[in-house]
Amino acid sequence: MKFLVINGPNLNMLGVREPAIYGSATLAELEEMLKEHCKKIGAEVEFFQSNHEGDIVDRIQAAFGNTDAIVINPAAYTHTSVAIPDALKAVGIPAVEVHLSDVDKREDFRKISYVSPVCVATVKGKHFAGYIEACDILVAHLNK
Repeated sequence: MKFLVINGPNLNMLGVREPAIYGSATLAELEEMLKEHCKKIGAEVEFFQSNHEGDIVDRIQAAFGNTDAIVINPAAYTHTSVAIPDALKAVGIPAVEVHLSDVDKREDFRKISYVSPVCVATVKGKHFAGYIEACDILVAHLNK
């Protein structure tokens, strides 16, 4: 089983960016935690982060045929991108959308997700634990 974890814009700034909302841990710490969890559940994991929508679309497309599931935090592109959900639909790889904060309790524009309708599930407001939950959801989905 192979997972791809995609993180969108500004998530490379975890640990620095608005720690009251996003916490003080870094993207590298998140990736290390996910590597350990994926090892426990018998999954390979690959990571990708970009601040550029087209790069995220390209990476989703490159996953076709060699990735079993995607964990994606599209960040700001959640609320603006049609290209990212279109790419997810095109490749047909099961995905779970993740958000560190509870976007439903923030600004009104954050309550709209163009990505969630094409995902198996959405996990929000659980910080790094949300990524673990997303992996577990995908394992259960793949083992159906």
